[in-house]
Amino acid sequence: MAVNVCWGIRCSLWARGSSGIMQLHEFIPSDDGGELRAIGKLEPAFDSGARAVAQAAIAIAVILLALWVAREFLVALTWAALIAITTWPVYIRFAQLISGRRSSFLAPLLFTLLTGLVLLVPVILAAHQIAQGSDAFIRALNRLRESGIAVPGWLAQLPIAGQYLDRWWRTNLSNPDVLVGWLHGVNIENITSWTGALGGALVHRLLLFTITLIALFLVLRDGVWLADRVLTTAGGLLGDPGTRLISRIADAIRATVNGTMAAAILKGAAIGIAYVAMGVPHPLLFAVLTTALAMVPLGAWIALTTAALILAAHSGTLLAPAGLFVFGAAILLIGDNFIHPALIGGTAQLPFLLVLIGILGGMQSFGLIGLFLGPVIMAALLTVWREWIGVGN
Repeated sequence: MAVNVCWGIRCSLWARGSSGIMQLHEFIPSDDGGELRAIGKLEPAFDSGARAVAQAAIAIAVILLALWVAREFLVALTWAALIAITTWPVYIRFAQLISGRRSSFLAPLLFTLLTGLVLLVPVILAAHQIAQGSDAFIRALNRLRESGIAVPGWLAQLPIAGQYLDRWWRTNLSNPDVLVGWLHGVNIENITSWTGALGGALVHRLLLFTITLIALFLVLRDGVWLADRVLTTAGGLLGDPGTRLISRIADAIRATVNGTMAAAILKGAAIGIAYVAMGVPHPLLFAVLTTALAMVPLGAWIALTTAALILAAHSGTLLAPAGLFVFGAAILLIGDNFIHPALIGGTAQLPFLLVLIGILGGMQSFGLIGLFLGPVIMAALLTVWREWIGVGN
């Protein structure tokens, strides 16, 4: 770099020498053309080490500030990255069928829309089943207003407290006047406040879902460039072990998501068959809810318990609901503690114990998204342990 300053017929020139130090030269004109003479030098304010520290500090500050600004959307961005990494092999084949180019505009747009539709299918099916059952719900409310809630036949057969519970039920729940009094005692303001909070939460979730789809589209469109930048950065900072670590993390993400979805489908299908066999009302609705909620901590247990209680209210006997709950509980326990970790560990080549700790610890630390981040962190730990520290298998 050079800076030329002239006054009159004399000029001064700042130029960077071979050592990196700015030197001051003065051009003195003469009859034979003039000469350039060095008259001083400018020492740098900081040496190279200080500049590197300053650059690193500024970069860290900018990154932390950006994370703080985007903190409300970090979960949505993480979901987009997880979905993109998991579906990338499928997207490549899809893009080749659509346009033959992975970076075109049409292919990532269509794939993002299809992904959003697949994620919304359980919600759409549940809403459809609820709409179909709305007439039955209104008829049930009318019956409650006229005759109250009938006493289940198995209630009086319960040991110790059966007779007492039967009398309490007949006095309170089977008496329509008492039920009407309870309904009049409900605080309408609390219900209105709760409904408003629920509506606000749904709008916020819809916004996060939209951000996730937009981020997914951008990641799919520029996926090749992003992957190349990540691998180049990891290689520049950590060398070949850094590149292998990134590849290992991507493999662990795919294994975790695929294993979680496969385990949820297996659990939902097995318990759904039990819903049909036991005569649970609206078995398709409960099967879809059980499958979708199987990826949420305790979600499938809530769906199973609700189905068993509804079956108990409709059947009038305790044997069928108890059998349904015991069978479903066994399926969930086996699926959560054996099938789910085995599916993830087999694909990601992780030990069973690390997968189990990653799933449980990840959910406790990060919530729902920790179900996927936990095994990924364990896979990264195992890679560092084996390759960087030099510990073998």
